[in-house]
Amino acid sequence: MKHLIVYAHPNPKSFNHAILETTVKELENKGHQVVVRDLYSLHFNPILSGSDFEAFHAGTVPADIKQEQNYISTADVITMIYPIWWAGLPAMIKGYIDRVFSYGFAYKYGDEGTPVGLLAGKKGFVINTQGTPGEYYDSTGMTDALKKTSDTGILSFCGIESLGHVFFGAVPAVDDATRRDMLDTLKNKLKGMF
Repeated sequence: MKHLIVYAHPNPKSFNHAILETTVKELENKGHQVVVRDLYSLHFNPILSGSDFEAFHAGTVPADIKQEQNYISTADVITMIYPIWWAGLPAMIKGYIDRVFSYGFAYKYGDEGTPVGLLAGKKGFVINTQGTPGEYYDSTGMTDALKKTSDTGILSFCGIESLGHVFFGAVPAVDDATRRDMLDTLKNKLKGMF
C-alpha cells in the first residue's frame, strides 16, 4: 500500500518524532511505500490567503497546494501525526487541512447542499500526543470531541474511512519506559491494521 504521513511538530527531538520514526519503520518493514510530509521542515505555509481563494475561483490551484494534493491523490492511507495543543489541532496541521483539503478536491456540495466526500476509497489514521493525562480528556469529553473533529469532521467529511485514532497522554510527565510502552502499543496497532 502507499502511505502518506502528514507530520506536524517543530521539535525533531520530540516524542512525536519518535512516533513518526516508529510508524515509518513498521510500515516499511511490512513492504509498504511511505512518503512523509514534515510540514515544519518543509516550511509549509499554513495560511489560507485571499490569493488562494482567487486561484480556486479561477480554476487554478497554487503550486504548493497542488503538490500536497498530488501526494494525497496517490496515497491509499493518510496518517496524521501531531500533538494536541490547547484542546485542538496545531495551527500548522489545521492550516494544511484548510489549504490542501479544498473544495473541489477533497469535497463538494451536492443537491440541496449535502456534502460529498471526494476522497472515497482512501483510509485515514490519526496519532496524537497530549501533555494532559488521557483520563482527564476522557472524563471531560475532550477525547470524544477530538475524535469527532478529526475522524468525522475532516476524514469522513472528505470520504476517507477512519481506521482509528490513537492518543498518548501525559507525554512530558511520564518516564522513558512508559514512552517505550506507548511506542510498543503503536507498533501493535500498526501490525493489526496493515
